[in-house]
Amino acid sequence: MPSLRRHSRPIDEQHFLVNTINQIEQSKYWKSTAIMITYDDSDGWYDHQFMPIVNGSDTSADTAICSLVPMTLGSFTTRCGYGQRLPFLVISPWTRQNYVSGNLTNTVSIVKFIEDNWLRGKRIGNGSYDAISGSLYGRGGLLSFSTRPHFRPVILNPDTGEVVSS
Repeated sequence: MPSLRRHSRPIDEQHFLVNTINQIEQSKYWKSTAIMITYDDSDGWYDHQFMPIVNGSDTSADTAICSLVPMTLGSFTTRCGYGQRLPFLVISPWTRQNYVSGNLTNTVSIVKFIEDNWLRGKRIGNGSYDAISGSLYGRGGLLSFSTRPHFRPVILNPDTGEVVSS
């Protein structure tokens, strides 16, 4: 009996992302959309730079990766940093074209963005890094609401990734 399990290939991810983004860009919602893509396919171990320690750990279980410094996020004793650096891509009419931000952000910066925009800055707390995470739209950030937006979609070929129309 043939296996029903299908193994994914990198091109499958490319097809999914490109087709989904193309569809969103061609929709009536594009003018008010920000697509945020972040992932970690190797647990960050490929990275040459050590993660910043933003929250000390007070347990000996973390001595290999965290310094034993006072806690800053309440009673969470084994949380010491943002984690490894990850690819983070924002696609929106409100991004700067061909721009790479050097700001320190992390995946919780997405939560902070949601909290700032739809919860009037109320933080979820409970040990989340939302309060100390970098902003996606602050000075030098990935989103810029003070510059002229570019509403014309950039449509890509799902097989090659090349621009089909813009």
